[in-house]
This record gives sequence, C-alpha cells and structure tokens, in this order.
Amino acid sequence: MTLNRRTFLRMAATAPAFSLAGPAVSLVDAAGKEDRFVREARYYKKLPYKKIRCDLCPRECEIDDRERGYCGARENREGIYYTLVYSRPCTAHVDPIEKKPFFHFLPGTLAFSIATAGCNVNCKFCQNWEISQVRPEQVRSYYMPPSQVAAMANDYHCSCIAYTYSEPVIFYEYMYDTALAGHKRGVASVVVTGGYIKEEPLRDLCKVVDAIKVDLKAFSEKYYREIVNGELKPVLDGLVTIRKEEVWEEIVYLVVPTLNDSDREFRELARWIRTYLGPDVPIHFSRFYPQYLLKNLPPTPVKTLERAKEICDAEGLHFVYIGNVPGHPAESTYCPKCDKKVVDRVGYTIRAIHLQDGKCKFCGYPIPGIWSKKLI
Repeated sequence: MTLNRRTFLRMAATAPAFSLAGPAVSLVDAAGKEDRFVREARYYKKLPYKKIRCDLCPRECEIDDRERGYCGARENREGIYYTLVYSRPCTAHVDPIEKKPFFHFLPGTLAFSIATAGCNVNCKFCQNWEISQVRPEQVRSYYMPPSQVAAMANDYHCSCIAYTYSEPVIFYEYMYDTALAGHKRGVASVVVTGGYIKEEPLRDLCKVVDAIKVDLKAFSEKYYREIVNGELKPVLDGLVTIRKEEVWEEIVYLVVPTLNDSDREFRELARWIRTYLGPDVPIHFSRFYPQYLLKNLPPTPVKTLERAKEICDAEGLHFVYIGNVPGHPAESTYCPKCDKKVVDRVGYTIRAIHLQDGKCKFCGYPIPGIWSKKLI
C-alpha cells in the first residue's frame, strides 16, 4: 500500500504506533509485494558456509543461511545479508521537534517522524514495544521510499525528518538514504536512538544527519545487562564519537525509581558528560511511567528529577532539563551567564524565544545549538 496524503492524515490522527490485531495479515503481505522492502544490508562480513557476521551494532550477530539477527529486521539469504524494512515504515506522524525531545535544534518547528518495526535491545520499560519488539511482518506497514518521505516532509511544512519511535539503527540503510533525499529538498534529519551502534556506521551516519538524541538508559553496566539487554560502554563511546563528528547531540536519561536514580549515579554521569562531552550538551531527565515489562514500579517522583538536575547543575552542566512534567520551570532554556529565560516552553509549546543570532538577547552570551536552518 502506498501512503498518500489522505491516508497520512488518517494516520496522524491516531496513536504513535499502529495497534496489532493478533496474527493479522499486514497490508504489505496482503499486497504480495514483500520484495520491494528488501535491500542488501551495509556493514556485514561473509563467513564460511554461507554464514555472515553483522557489523552494524555491538551484538555482532553471526547468522546462518535463512536466519535473522537479534533485531528481526535483517536476514541472511544464501550468504548475503538483507534489510527487510527498506521503505517500510509502520508509523508516520508530524510531531513538534520538542517531543523528540530536541530543545536546542530549531525550536518551535515540526518533524516528520517515521519508524519501522524492530530493535536491537529489549528495554523492559519500552513505550513503543508494539512496534519495537516485533518482526516486520507482524505489524501493518506502508511503502514509503526515501524520496516520498522527503516530499511529504516538505508538503507538511516540516523542518526535518525524525527517525524515531523504535530504533533507527536497525533501519540504517533506509534512514541514510532518506537523509540524503531530505537534504536535496532542504529538509534536515534528526535521529532518536539508543546509541547501540558500532563506530564505523555511526561515523558514516554523522556525515548525512544534522542532530542525534541518544537515550542513555543509565550509567551502569548492570542496568544495561538486566533492564536493557545491552551494554553501556558502546553507547558512551558513541556519544563521544558524535561529539567529535560535530553533529548536534542531546541526551535523555529516563529516571526509573530504585533502579537508576541514586545521587552517586547522577553525579558520576554529570562528571562523565562534563569531561568527555563538555558542559554544553543538553541532558533531559525524563519521568518514568510504568509500562510493558516494568509495571511494578511507581512513576518517578518529581523531587527525584529535581535532585538529578540540582546535582548536574552543581557539577557544572549548563543545560539540564526535566521532561514528562508539563509546566515545570526546567522545561525552559536559561542563559548560563545571566540566568534569564531564553526559550520559554510549556510542554511542547514554545511561548517565546529570546535569542538573536544564537546569543542571549539580554547579555549576548552564545547559547549552543542549531537555532536556524542557515546553520545546517
């Protein structure tokens, strides 16, 4: 099924992900055109006996013929590795850029947001598990090649295309080509990711996208093993790589009560960011709500989020935000020098911007970020 404007508007009025109807036949299956979503994957090595090793993410899955990797979205066919989700989004929406969240990237603009099925980790708190923890054929999908994504982003007056909701790493080839198509039309690209990716593909991606937000799940290897089913070190290494490649980056840290909310962890995180990324990288402490496989814990107390901010402020970080608490003063951006409010936010709404050429209007202090498309 090709996504037209009428279909898109119908989609945009619904929830962020299509609901699954048990073992329902997907729209693409019904059309009998699966092959159009299949492309040879990048970043893999051929092994003896038609096996391959995937070199996209740190799992380095070794996959036999006719088997798939951990993410379920890539398959070995006679020694050639294929992505099964090229041009195959299962959801598409127009979102405020603040929803991603990006607070220092074109505030007040819209993002054309897409995702395919699949993920290379399994977070117990995942809010989009209906699409991230399934295989492509288990969820309704649409045919939307890169050129069409770029055209629709333009049609809906979006400043950027956002690769989001599930895990963009697993639809890498689609994301990469779509970013190129977007740039041809003057549309930027932003990535919302867990950052579980190897260095070479990450460096290549940094050449074609304009901003990356990394969901840093915790500052603990134990948490990554037990709650995320991944590793912390590759994510930290990726954050440093993004910084070196001079792509705008922001960090979100979902604060889960009793699991990653200690003062020690907040302090160690702040010191690591200050040392390896610098004090100007924004970090958003986001409120947890129980869902998916982690329903036994309460929502994060707002006081815990405020404590995390206080610790990071004291450690010298300049832009520390509190998320999922609409109306909180820490949603807004303040000048590190004069402490005046330079971007006034309530939820996803921008009420005022007091910046001139990227500088505080009150004292002239430069506020790091991408405040104009002229800077992209």
